[in-house]
Amino acid sequence: MLLVRSVICVLCAVGFYASVFMLRKGIRAERGELLESSVVQTPRAKLFGGVPNALIGIVYYPALAAVSWSAPAGALRYAALAAAAFAAATSLYLAYSLLFVTKRSCSYCWTAHLANWALLAAYSWLLVLT
Repeated sequence: MLLVRSVICVLCAVGFYASVFMLRKGIRAERGELLESSVVQTPRAKLFGGVPNALIGIVYYPALAAVSWSAPAGALRYAALAAAAFAAATSLYLAYSLLFVTKRSCSYCWTAHLANWALLAAYSWLLVLT
């Protein structure tokens, strides 16, 4: 279980870093400081109530990491698994958007998407082990 929790923390750290980078980029875009167009300027960058996806990630990743170290499987862990599943599904939608709608390259976006998909697998594994 220590290995799985450590993997979750590393994945959360990667997702957190990508979120911070993209939030800063979004702030720069709002100030008109970007020299290039970016996905942070599209409506998909704020899917839920006008809140930047990156800001949600800044809250989500540390919370998910913290819950992985909490008490054995219970309601909190299942809620975290549901959150990981929702994040993975959202990443699937956003990945589709990157490939077929906006047709833009965003390495930080892909990094967060991969982290979300791996977190769903790791959290599922953690619940099986506990």
